[in-house]
Amino acid sequence: MQEQLQIDPSERIRLLEARYDNLRDRVLIVNQNMIAEYKKLHQEIKEVNQDVRELKTDIFEIKSSITKIAEELRFFAKKEHLKVLEKYIEFWSPLKFVTESQLQSILEKRGDKNTRTKKRALQPRS
Repeated sequence: MQEQLQIDPSERIRLLEARYDNLRDRVLIVNQNMIAEYKKLHQEIKEVNQDVRELKTDIFEIKSSITKIAEELRFFAKKEHLKVLEKYIEFWSPLKFVTESQLQSILEKRGDKNTRTKKRALQPRS
């Protein structure tokens, strides 16, 4: 029994070397995986940084556009000004204006037949 438990020193060295080789291979695989993950994460970080730069540019352009729109809005008519204009338009009643030919026909209907001749007589002659 004692003989089976005792392993020859060269056999023991061979077993230890085999274990060492296995551990070295595992560490190498872990390192390769870590390097691959590092490269992947580094690329993703670059992409995120690029996206952030683009978003900052877009936000700056949007802010600039909003500022321009706000400046243009200052030149729009205000509600109070429109109310004043509306009152003037209602007061003048432009839809009730008549054209010259309509006025002429109304005057002729009233019986004032000499309106054309009077009008021509009042105009300066050239």
